[in-house]
Amino acid sequence: MTKAEADKKTNDMTIPDKDKMKLEAAKAAMKYVEKGKIIGIGTGSTANHFIKLLGEISEDIPGAVASSESSAILLEEVGIKVVSLNEVDELYLYVDGADECDGSLHLIKGGGGALTREKIVAQKAEKFICVCDESKLVETLGAFPLPVEVIPMAEKLVTDIISQWGLKAEKRKDFITDNGNIILDIADIAIVEPVTMEEEFNQIPGVVTVGLFALRGADVLILGMADGVKIFD
Repeated sequence: MTKAEADKKTNDMTIPDKDKMKLEAAKAAMKYVEKGKIIGIGTGSTANHFIKLLGEISEDIPGAVASSESSAILLEEVGIKVVSLNEVDELYLYVDGADECDGSLHLIKGGGGALTREKIVAQKAEKFICVCDESKLVETLGAFPLPVEVIPMAEKLVTDIISQWGLKAEKRKDFITDNGNIILDIADIAIVEPVTMEEEFNQIPGVVTVGLFALRGADVLILGMADGVKIFD
């Protein structure tokens, strides 16, 4: 073995595997699953791990509400029936990931563009479990660009208002949401008052959803760590 190969092997063993941490977080979330009840499912790499784990007990899951078309496809592939939220009277649990989270369980979501449907399902759920790897935990939200879903005809209006706030929004290239809308991403923003900021975005005509989950944040945060999981509630 060459020195370069030895160094690579050492690095491979010492650098935490984010995908493994996501999987461990998803495994920890499985303890909240109740047999015989419909569950809400989010979107993204960690949610995908959770869906695959659910597939191992698909006979115990009567159905799931998916927050995106991609999650719906994966649910069906693992043998779980996808149901509409409009068919559900009560939703006891919603499990999803996040792009950033803070110690108050406020989140930034929407890197995958499913923020509106994610927020709708989260609002319906009695309990929202957020599953992430440890790199997503920050002191102040905003290093990850904040997504805003916007009705296309309102793009300039919303961009101009955001500009007046001293922020810069960029249209996400070659992307349309499952709802037929565009995404504006706002980078380099320190979100010190997430609840207030979410309320302000909600007042802009043409904004469908902002990717801040503060008014309805997570109830439980499960972080996959290099040495296991850590749970915040």
